Amino acid sequence: MKKFNLTSVSVAALLLLAVSCTKDKNDMGFVPTNPDGNAQQFVASNAPKTQTMQIDASNLPQSVTLKGGTKITFPAGSLTVGGVAVTGTVTVEAVEVLKRSDVLFYGSNTNHISGAPLASDGFIYVNVKANGTSVDNMMPVPMQISIPAKRSGVTQLWEGVDQGGNPLVAGAAAQMAWAAPRKGANGQDGGKEVASVNNTFTFNFGSTGWINTDVFYSYSNPKTTVNVDLVGNPGTLSSFHSYSGETYVYFCAKGSNVAAQLYTTTGPNSVKSYDNVMPVGVEGKFLTFSIKDGKYYYGELESTITANQHVTLTLTETTEAAVQTAINSLDSY
Repeated sequence: MKKFNLTSVSVAALLLLAVSCTKDKNDMGFVPTNPDGNAQQFVASNAPKTQTMQIDASNLPQSVTLKGGTKITFPAGSLTVGGVAVTGTVTVEAVEVLKRSDVLFYGSNTNHISGAPLASDGFIYVNVKANGTSVDNMMPVPMQISIPAKRSGVTQLWEGVDQGGNPLVAGAAAQMAWAAPRKGANGQDGGKEVASVNNTFTFNFGSTGWINTDVFYSYSNPKTTVNVDLVGNPGTLSSFHSYSGETYVYFCAKGSNVAAQLYTTTGPNSVKSYDNVMPVGVEGKFLTFSIKDGKYYYGELESTITANQHVTLTLTETTEAAVQTAINSLDSY
């Protein structure tokens, strides 16, 4: 796998939900443990919404174009259920996470499975249903995906997994990470490099679910472990997509689409990065926010990562609008 050194950084990730009227709460394969929780309501209101389209599986290839410009093409033979080709009308469900604020509002991150931060070129979620049943996750023929490219050069392909490295269909305790696609899942090689052509990253991908285009951030910098103590934390750490818990902690580097989430607990109100993965010398913001019992809390500290760094973040009660503004501001940080 080629290693990349990006010169700049950016930020983080947060929450979303699947309980609003615009979203099927089962579209990710599991149900929130607390569908009336404030964190989940916040996510449902602010995160990118599921886009739903229909195509004729009897007449493939068929393409759909999402609101953010992502195009997905399903070739002949790509859609099956239990190995049997699907026919008739099917429903395509998709989510685009293309900005830093999208990452936070969705409760996701740009963490490699090793814990190393990635710089995101955008990621999406894809699910296809025939008569209410999801098609086979491993597709006999890979779909083709084109994601808008905001820079030149190459990116790499990743698949969304839980902390244990399994495809991300786990329950409420799951935290998201990104790993090389399962062998053959992208119709090419796991971790395949894809060049930007005509302002898009276009590639084949042979499995539904979470699909990411990222590169390693500041990969050549010396690495360290960062510890964060949370003061005034009203809740527990939130899982992916805000299916449980209330509190998120991130490092948001300056100038690049990085969303490094810290979720490894070292105490009741302490977390750390994965060991020896945070790049020394990178400038950015450590930030935390929490939504619990109808109240909103936020804290941040702008800093440069140093060896064996220990940071204290204080969560102060604020307003929903203030948390929204802080997250949206990361798009230009």
